[in-house]
Amino acid sequence: MTGPYPIRFARATMLDIAYEEHGEPGGDAIILLHGFPYDPRCYDEVWPLLVAQGHRVIVPYLRGYGPTRFLSSETMRSGQQAALALDLVDLMDALSIEKAALAGYDWGGRAACIVAALWPQRARCLVTGDGYNIQNIPASVNPASPETEHRYWYQYYFHSARGVRGLTENRDALARLLWKLWSPTWAFTEDAFALSAASFQNPDFVDIVIHSYRHRYGYAPGDPVLQPVEDRLAEQPPISVPTISLCGADDGVGPPDEEDGHQFSGPFERRILAGVGHNIPQEAPRATAQALLELLGKG
Repeated sequence: MTGPYPIRFARATMLDIAYEEHGEPGGDAIILLHGFPYDPRCYDEVWPLLVAQGHRVIVPYLRGYGPTRFLSSETMRSGQQAALALDLVDLMDALSIEKAALAGYDWGGRAACIVAALWPQRARCLVTGDGYNIQNIPASVNPASPETEHRYWYQYYFHSARGVRGLTENRDALARLLWKLWSPTWAFTEDAFALSAASFQNPDFVDIVIHSYRHRYGYAPGDPVLQPVEDRLAEQPPISVPTISLCGADDGVGPPDEEDGHQFSGPFERRILAGVGHNIPQEAPRATAQALLELLGKG
C-alpha cells in the first residue's frame, strides 16, 4: 500500500496522516494535495522541480487513502469538505509549519482553497486545479445543464446502495474508467495506474468516498464537529492569497468554463493547459511546478 518513497506519519486530531517528504527540512514548505481517485504518485514529476529550488515538499495521503488511518474506530468516516481542510491544518500544525505554499486539484484542491479562504495566514500562495473548488452545498439542489449532469453520473451512482457495492467490489475498474473519461488525451500506463490504485485499498476508502458525494448534495448528514466550518463555507468566502488556477483544456469532468475569477480577491491568474485533462499535476508536471515557483518568486 505504500509508494516508492519512505512514508512518514503525523499525528493529527482525528488521523495518523501518512505523507511523503522531499527536500531540505529547513526549506520553505510546499504542500501538494491529490484528488479522487488519485494519490501522491500524481506529483512524482512535480516535487523534484521544487526541491531543486530549495523547497521542502510535503505530499500527504488524504483521509481514506494509502496508509493514512483514523485514530479511533468511533470517529465518523466523513468525506465532507470541512474534514479535508481541517486535516490539512492539522498536518501543518503537527509538522510545525506555520505557513506553506499550497497546491491541489479535485479533493485536494478543495482542501487547499478552503484553507486559503478561511485561514489565509497559513497560505503563502495557492495553485488550484480548476479555480474555486469550495462546494456551495446550499445551492446543490439547483440542477446544472444536462451536459454537466451527464458528467456527474458517478456521483449519482454513489448515492445508491448499488453504487456502494459497485465501488466496493470494482474500485480499481471504476477508478480506471474515471481516469480514462476525465483525461481522454492522457496515455497513462497500467503500471502507473496500479501504483495509485494501491492507495484505494485503505479500509476507509469506500465509506469516505460515498459520504463525500452524498454530503455535498445534502443527502447525508455531516459530522457535527465540523458544522461551524461548513457554516462559514456556505457563505462562499473569497480567496485573498496570490493564486494561479490551472485548468485542463481536455478535462472530461470539469471542462473550463467562463470563470472570471470573481471569487478571488487577491492576485489571480487563470491558465488553460492544452492537451491536459483532469489529473493536472501528473499530466502537466512542469506547468504545475512553474506556477508554484512563479508565485514564490522563483519562476
